[in-house]
Amino acid sequence: MPDLTLRRNDFRFSAPVRVRWQECDAQGIAFNGSYLGWLEVAQAEYFRNLGFSIYRVAANGYFDSAVVKVTIEYKVPVRVDEMLDLRARVTRIGNTSLTLQVGIFPDSGGPDDPPLTTIESVYVGFYADTGGTRPVPDSIRQLVDAWETSSAVLPLAHFPELAAAQSQHSAT
Repeated sequence: MPDLTLRRNDFRFSAPVRVRWQECDAQGIAFNGSYLGWLEVAQAEYFRNLGFSIYRVAANGYFDSAVVKVTIEYKVPVRVDEMLDLRARVTRIGNTSLTLQVGIFPDSGGPDDPPLTTIESVYVGFYADTGGTRPVPDSIRQLVDAWETSSAVLPLAHFPELAAAQSQHSAT
């Protein structure tokens, strides 16, 4: 369950996003489905920050995952044209799963500000051709661990299979 005691400075990764009209109801308040879109933005940008595209490595057969659980806690509504600060971190990596936590904050504010919304999402690795589960690769574990413990982004050259999957051209 999302932790509402989180603060902005509990996260190392940040990505800005503007609330668009298409994400809002007639009163200009973001509707609940918009938060899943922002979760995807936070997830994709978090891994791009580590040096690879989750879409490209999945399309090239290196590692694919599916969302199996999402929990969202809405505390303060957001409105059209507001700038948001999406904060993300991986809080757990199991054998076949990883848990991503996202805090949505106003773009302006201090490091101790509480989130407007929190999201926790669990992803499970799977083989697209068979539907069976697959382990989270050690390369992804090491990249996440280095980032989450010291804000270090390790070179993809240290992970040849991941680097090859990232550099291959794919249909996506």
